[in-house]
Amino acid sequence: MTTPPRIATYFHVHLVSDSTGETLNAMARAVCARFTDTLPIEHIYALVRSPRQMERALDEIAAAPGIVMHTIAERDLRAALEEGCRVLEMPCIAPLDPVMASMSRYLGVAISARVGAQHALDNDYFDRMEALNYAIGHDDGQGGQDLSLADVVLVGVSRTSKTPTCIYLAHRGIRAANVPLVPHMPAPEQLLGLKKTLIVGLITSPDRLVQIRRNRLLSLKEDRGSDYADIDQVRQEIIHARRLFERHGWPVIDVTRRSVEETAAGIINLLNGGHAQIEVLS
Repeated sequence: MTTPPRIATYFHVHLVSDSTGETLNAMARAVCARFTDTLPIEHIYALVRSPRQMERALDEIAAAPGIVMHTIAERDLRAALEEGCRVLEMPCIAPLDPVMASMSRYLGVAISARVGAQHALDNDYFDRMEALNYAIGHDDGQGGQDLSLADVVLVGVSRTSKTPTCIYLAHRGIRAANVPLVPHMPAPEQLLGLKKTLIVGLITSPDRLVQIRRNRLLSLKEDRGSDYADIDQVRQEIIHARRLFERHGWPVIDVTRRSVEETAAGIINLLNGGHAQIEVLS
């Protein structure tokens, strides 16, 4: 007798931030992903910096009871939120507090209450913007004349997550370009001429690639002919890609079961000298 599937439990998660809320949102999603058969309903309150904004947030929290997470730095606003949650009998969690307290003790430095400090327009910010502009300008083989300026160049057949991985890396301040491998066409000379730039090959399983390409064609209501999503053609493309990567000694990452974040982490590891030889990361 088979066990009937368990119905997912929905619950409300209220994310209150005095800044953009990106840090809190990423943290909440990472935590919620660890619980099976649960589906969080996210409520995001960003740039909460006045008593009136906090009152509106508490009104909405009261209307949808759940868990409250926050990164409020200003003392009075924080107290208002915590008191409001106490009255509503809802858990109110400040997930960064233990990390900041431990770091403060280690460094012997007081914690700053400056709002949005992580989004200051410092050199790192401008480096990320420059990397993002570079990734956009060198997407899908564009801007090949200055590929040598890239920190990393991603190479692979169509639909192997090259573009989203480059954009993710750019947000980490890494200049990433990508070059597609086109069937029956040689790899660009600009790519093969690179000497000091890290080049990483991306591959995936033929079955997965066919599925992605078919979905892509359906979403675009486009018909490129049978070869683009033909399993035999796709297998040949991947075989040729593997041979190219092996011939030039480029490290390879298998993205079949990897998220963009995991693929980017593997590339960052390579940039940091984590692996010197060819390695298929699956």
